[in-house]
Amino acid sequence: MQRKPGNILLLLLISLLFSGVTSSLHAQTAPPPQAQGGPPPPPPTPEELDQLLAPIALYPDSLLAQITTASTNPQEILDVDNWLTSNPNLTGTALTDAAQKQGFDPAFIALVTFPTVLEMMAEHIDDYAAIGQAVTANQAEVASSIQRLRSQAYASGALRSNAQQQVDVQQASGQPVYAIQPANPQVVYVPEYDPTVVYVRPAGGVVASSFISFGVGIGIGALLVNNHPWGWGGWGWNWGGRSIYYNRGPWGGWHGGYRPPNYWYRPRPIVWGNRPGYRGNWGYRPPNYRPPSSIHRPGYNRPGGYRPGTRPGGTPGNRPGNRPGYRPGTRPGATPGNRPGYNPGNRPGNGTRPGVQPGRPGTPHTRPTPQNRPSPQNRPSPQNRPSKPAGGGSRPSGGGRPQGGGGGQRQPR
Repeated sequence: MQRKPGNILLLLLISLLFSGVTSSLHAQTAPPPQAQGGPPPPPPTPEELDQLLAPIALYPDSLLAQITTASTNPQEILDVDNWLTSNPNLTGTALTDAAQKQGFDPAFIALVTFPTVLEMMAEHIDDYAAIGQAVTANQAEVASSIQRLRSQAYASGALRSNAQQQVDVQQASGQPVYAIQPANPQVVYVPEYDPTVVYVRPAGGVVASSFISFGVGIGIGALLVNNHPWGWGGWGWNWGGRSIYYNRGPWGGWHGGYRPPNYWYRPRPIVWGNRPGYRGNWGYRPPNYRPPSSIHRPGYNRPGGYRPGTRPGGTPGNRPGNRPGYRPGTRPGATPGNRPGYNPGNRPGNGTRPGVQPGRPGTPHTRPTPQNRPSPQNRPSPQNRPSKPAGGGSRPSGGGRPQGGGGGQRQPR
């Protein structure tokens, strides 16, 4: 039996519609070209790689190894950072156990005890995505960049052993190798420094070791577990082989690791002129430049319409500067008005000077307020006023005023 032309056209239209819906769904769920294995961008030059690694090159070896390997999955950086925001009460082994149940890669399980570091990476996700690409392409080049930066910081006097870290200068193939370890193996301090300062010798050759500061140490005693791939004891850099190792072996990528449920990160080109060290000049300070900090860096406009102070799936106000009622100068989590001597009614412009309680008659340096003026009850009432002279007429009654006319003048108020 021969089919009618109309039925054939109908079948063709149905097949075209079905194929269009299928391709649309595939486009919505497919990861970005970078995650699909598309052509990666050109690798950074040695100078550009130094710019990327400058803010973290002076971190302890084990922490630096975890940061660089975690950078190979930028979407996971954002997901783990968001997960930490949703679980602020987890600490210690409870935190790492919960992160392991989430299926995060080992480097991230080790980094969850350093939430400010992960926040820093999320705020500058494009930089760390580029670091991850460099690590995937050539670990030796990344190691060489770290050593170049450490050599400059050591020559400037900024990189030295102290109560927080131990700096060892070793020899490998006739070349100095700079290794950084925690002074106490069970406590890790995250250094904070300005790359425009630590990599150049100051004028006059003054030692600049004070240009590196440290926050509160993070105890990792319970996390030095060698039978876990995320145990801190098995992480570091093999400076002789110029490669990263974890779980006491070479790192060669994540196999069967974390798979992001939704790819919303889209890589963007890096503007190298907006970073210190542009064209090898560490004295170059870009316009509006702020030294890096591992705690609450300036807001970052994430892709996909993301606004600073919000996280995907969350509500605005997860970061200082975007919390409801937040004002500059208040501490995170505190309500305005908790400063010593602060009173909302003492702001300039409301009739008092700062630090003076308003409304107290006789208090020095206060302006007259309505409370200090004579009340209407203390003013002469109409009944007490002298009546007008005879023949002067009378006012309409009401409000307690006299019915008849009277003479005389009003008394002053």
